[in-house]
Amino acid sequence: MKPSRWGLLTLLRMRSDASSTLESEARIPVERATQALADHLTRHFGVRTVRVRVLERRPSSRYGELHGLYEVENARSQPVVTLWMRTVQRRQVVAFKTFLRTLLHELVHHLDYEWLKLEDSLHTEGFYKRESSLLHQLLDPAADSASASQD
Repeated sequence: MKPSRWGLLTLLRMRSDASSTLESEARIPVERATQALADHLTRHFGVRTVRVRVLERRPSSRYGELHGLYEVENARSQPVVTLWMRTVQRRQVVAFKTFLRTLLHELVHHLDYEWLKLEDSLHTEGFYKRESSLLHQLLDPAADSASASQD
């Protein structure tokens, strides 16, 4: 799967929109931009869309912080990806790369079920390779397109 098939210009615009809205610290525009990016990616893979919720401060407990969450009530309900845009301690907006990696982490769970038809989506080496591959392609799709054209 090469970014040229993803609609490179559309993808670059969506990534830029998500990054700049995150910097604005405005939750609703961040949620909209993130939803648009998630919609684009799920359409690319031919799977049903997810509903993206962006909330303010991450929940935490003595076990750690929650960065994102993938939830499905039942087979017919729309899956929900919840992301948090602020750190617990300092209440700062998270870095865009961290936010994007968290979105992709939750979308990989979705793709494991919907696209790969796995029974479980476990945090295996393969899971993290899929996540990293998507992140790399989204952070530098032009480089991936250039290498694809040389193949």
